[in-house]
Amino acid sequence: MLNLDFNEHGLLPAGDYQMNFGMLRTSILVQGNRGCDETWDSNWRLKLVDNLEILVKQLWERGLTEIFIDGSFATSKPHPNDIDGYFVCDLRRVVSGDLERELNAINTDKIWTWDPKSLRSCKGSTKRQLPMWHKYRVELYPEFGQGFGVSDEYGQPLLFPAAFRKERYTRIPKGIIKIMKLISVKNVKEGE
Repeated sequence: MLNLDFNEHGLLPAGDYQMNFGMLRTSILVQGNRGCDETWDSNWRLKLVDNLEILVKQLWERGLTEIFIDGSFATSKPHPNDIDGYFVCDLRRVVSGDLERELNAINTDKIWTWDPKSLRSCKGSTKRQLPMWHKYRVELYPEFGQGFGVSDEYGQPLLFPAAFRKERYTRIPKGIIKIMKLISVKNVKEGE
């Protein structure tokens, strides 16, 4: 089990932390830490992880295994708004629409899209969100070497991986979670 704690900025210390869903559910990100604020919402955080698992399993089913999450979920904020993340994939698969079609073939709600025209407002917020956010409160974006709309301290655009590893406004380095697939003992013995 990882021994995580939030730093003085309420962030995970810089680095990539590999976790499977069992580890995530028992981590500080869901359970909080000793003496944490009484407003810590473990039930809500657990619901977000359950929703994330649904989407991650769909990505795994389509062969996408490099999946990273952060956002307010990976901070000491007692009630995060959502989980943000990205997954590594091939540009051609995204641009052709193949990835969206493949994922929507296994998701009955057809929420897989990154088309800006699909963004919708949410009551009480000025930010528009993707359909997956409205259903699951999770947003997972494909990463294929593109910019993210966030700049570094010198004004240079950051690519997805770098942008996710810095706090957006203060640019303080932060940690993120890499979701790992739990391999069963049976598969290891069979050499799969």
